[in-house]
Amino acid sequence: MTQRSKPFRRILLKLSGESLAGEQGFGINTSILGVLAKQIQEIHASGVEVSIVVGGGNIFRGIKGATKGMDRASADYMGMLATMLNCLALQDALEQIDVNTRVLSAIEMRELAEPYIRRKAIRHLEKGRVVIFGAGTGNPYFTTDTTAALRGMEVGAEVVLKATRVDGIYTADPEKDKNATRYDRLSYIDVLKDGLKVMDSTAISLCMDNQLPIIVFDINAENALKDAVSGKAIGTLVQ
Repeated sequence: MTQRSKPFRRILLKLSGESLAGEQGFGINTSILGVLAKQIQEIHASGVEVSIVVGGGNIFRGIKGATKGMDRASADYMGMLATMLNCLALQDALEQIDVNTRVLSAIEMRELAEPYIRRKAIRHLEKGRVVIFGAGTGNPYFTTDTTAALRGMEVGAEVVLKATRVDGIYTADPEKDKNATRYDRLSYIDVLKDGLKVMDSTAISLCMDNQLPIIVFDINAENALKDAVSGKAIGTLVQ
C-alpha cells in the first residue's frame, strides 16, 4: 500500500451512530464498541492525538423525526441527546482498556460531561487524552458531519477521518449498483457538484474553505484506522 501523505499527528475521527449498532441496526453493539475502542487505543498509543465525533442515528435521527411530523428543532435536540449516549458508551469502552478519555458536550450536562470549551479540548489532546465531542454543535439544523468539520478546525486537526461501512466514495451506491467505481481522490467542488452523499454540503464547504482534508474509508477493514492515520493510500481522499 503506497503512501498518500506523511503520518497525521492530530486527527478528528467521525463515527456514525449506525457503526455502533452493527447488523442489529439500532442500539449499541458492545462487541463492535470493543473492536472500535481497540483500534483507537492502537493509534493513540502510537502518539496520535485523537478527537472523535459520534453520530446518534442508531438511537434517534432528528431529520427522520421531522419527516414524521415532529418539530425539526425539537427532533434535532433529541438527536443531540442520542449522541451523548453513544459518547458515554465509547468513553466507557476506551477507559476499560486504560485509554484516558474526556467527553465534552455542546449542551451543558455537568453530571455527565464537561462543557465544550475549545481551549480545554486542545489542552486535553496535548495531555494525551482522547476527546469525544457530544451533542453536535448544540444547535438544531446542523448534522454531526458539520460538527466533525467544525470541531476538526477548532482543535487544529490535520484531517477528518470519516469512518463508513464502504471503502471510499463511489460513482453510485456500491451496495445497489455493481458497476459503481471508487474514486481515489476528489476535490471538494466535485463532491458538491456531483451531489455525492458522503457528507452534507455544509460540512464539505467548511472543509473546503479551510483546506481541511477528508478521508472516507471502511472502518471494518483490517488495520483501516491505523493505515489511514499513517498516511497510506486508503479509501477516498477529498481535498
